[in-house]
Amino acid sequence: MKTKIEIFDPALCCPTGVCGPDVDPELTRMARDVATLVNKGYDVVRYNLAQNAEPYVLNTDISMLMEAEGVDALPATVVNGKIVKTHKYPSKSELAKWLEIDISELEVKKSTLNIDLKSI
Repeated sequence: MKTKIEIFDPALCCPTGVCGPDVDPELTRMARDVATLVNKGYDVVRYNLAQNAEPYVLNTDISMLMEAEGVDALPATVVNGKIVKTHKYPSKSELAKWLEIDISELEVKKSTLNIDLKSI
């Protein structure tokens, strides 16, 4: 069975939450990790309570969690239909463990650009 990871964000200003003057570095990391995994073909999705409340209502466990703890329980992570983490975003090592991949698959390769100013 292919692993499915769903991340239920609290209400964010945009789909990734990476906007505005004071960007939370954790949101930046999460957006990058999810994009990296999706681009590699993994089934990872993020929901934003402010823009798409339907998944929060349709997922009984998330709905019950929010009834019990309110939006403070978010973010919540669901793996293959089961809540595995609440109150914080998953770490790179947790994502790798759940997907049964090496953590290096989550590393963004930095590229360098060499410019010879004398040739310009």
